[in-house]
Amino acid sequence: MRAILLLFDSLNRHCLEPYGCGWTQTPNFSRLAKHSVMFDRCYAGSLPCMPARRELHTGRYNFLHRSWGPIEPFDDSMPELLKKSGVYTHLISDHQHYWEDGGATYHTRYNSWECVRGQEGDPWKAHVGAVELPPHLGQANKQDEVNRAYIRGLGKQPLEKVFGLAHEFLNENRDADNWLLHIEPFDPHEPFFAPEEYQNRYSDDYNGTRFDWPPYDHVTEPLAAQVHCRNQYGALLTMCDAYLGKLLDYMDVHRMWQDTMLIVATDHGFLLGEHGWWAKNRPLFYEELSHTPLFIWDPRTGAAGERRKALVQTIDLAPTLLSYFGVPVPPDMQGHDLQTVLQQDIPVRDAALFGMFGAHVCVTDGRWVYMRADRPGTALYDYTLLPLHQRAMYAPEELQKLTLHEPFSFTKGCRTLKIAMPKDFYPCMSTAPEENRDALFDLQTDPKQEHPIKDLIQEQHMIDLMRRLMQENDAPAEQYARIGLQQP
Repeated sequence: MRAILLLFDSLNRHCLEPYGCGWTQTPNFSRLAKHSVMFDRCYAGSLPCMPARRELHTGRYNFLHRSWGPIEPFDDSMPELLKKSGVYTHLISDHQHYWEDGGATYHTRYNSWECVRGQEGDPWKAHVGAVELPPHLGQANKQDEVNRAYIRGLGKQPLEKVFGLAHEFLNENRDADNWLLHIEPFDPHEPFFAPEEYQNRYSDDYNGTRFDWPPYDHVTEPLAAQVHCRNQYGALLTMCDAYLGKLLDYMDVHRMWQDTMLIVATDHGFLLGEHGWWAKNRPLFYEELSHTPLFIWDPRTGAAGERRKALVQTIDLAPTLLSYFGVPVPPDMQGHDLQTVLQQDIPVRDAALFGMFGAHVCVTDGRWVYMRADRPGTALYDYTLLPLHQRAMYAPEELQKLTLHEPFSFTKGCRTLKIAMPKDFYPCMSTAPEENRDALFDLQTDPKQEHPIKDLIQEQHMIDLMRRLMQENDAPAEQYARIGLQQP
């Protein structure tokens, strides 16, 4: 048995041709849809990057207990469980957060790994002294500007290198058995830095300053600039599509479809001006952020060119891969093996929880989406044994008042550190005041979530689902208080 997991970052399902998009060029995603099962109701769990990857490893929700951080000593890590069971696991990525303090324990769960440098603000190439940033809208920083000078030109883009290393692994190991190849490009994450050959496919009338890195904020730019920035995302997405096509070509030529599972997924989506916002993390977690694309080819079922309506999530990928290789699924995993969904679209859950630490807690049953806002003046705590922020260790003053918390159901009998967290612990994750509200949407009548509705009976039903899923996750008491609910 062999498997390839291809995880893009910030892949918006609304921008893919097989999901109905008409303005982007993604023919290889359409080709993938014909050779796999495409899921219509896949949702993220914990946003953004590393919280989603903890779910990918552990098969359980992250965001009710901890912010951004590493794999914990008590966590069940899917690639490590495979490794211990004799399945060789290999990670190839240019996702810089893996090499930072807050992600430093993920890649070491694999047998081997390769990192490609240069994306975004990756502290890669050195330049002592100031760097003059070009005129721009949105964001820009010194390190990204330094990095860009080294990734221009054919074959130098990190995305190209990631797929080049993937082909190298396949050339060396395609005749071997029992391996998982995890390919994880950072793209199409911002900044949208794509070669001209892809940018030229998205012509527009914009002649202003550079705008390929939108702010995590309201859309305030002129319409022409907005269109241009969306086109920059489209250009990078088309580049991702091209390299997906190269992987599909490889599987065709070497007849790998007969015995190799392929999963193509993402961590979350991205707002390109919808609801008046750019990017992620700040507003309500609309469909463009939470409702994600998912494609799975399973050679055991042979299902291809089909769609599934069952409600699935990121937490289902770990148990699906473990079961595929015949490795027992640990009881602490909350996700489900998706084989029955792939075979007959048999539901594995009636509701899904999603959200972000310290922000909205959300629940969906596939039709209704309910988002419950943070209440002012309530407490927030981080539960961890590895107190690390995204790019730094916790400062001593943050740890001086910590306490020990009794074990949760999933911490293997370990007590954890309980660390008080300020609500603005990570500014770009904070919710704008006008969006800090409860909201109920009916996706059947309002798929774009433009008209929140008042329906007390349906709202209570969604609250009941939310409380049940939080209880199953062993959520701490303050998480209920934080969103104004009574703990069961």
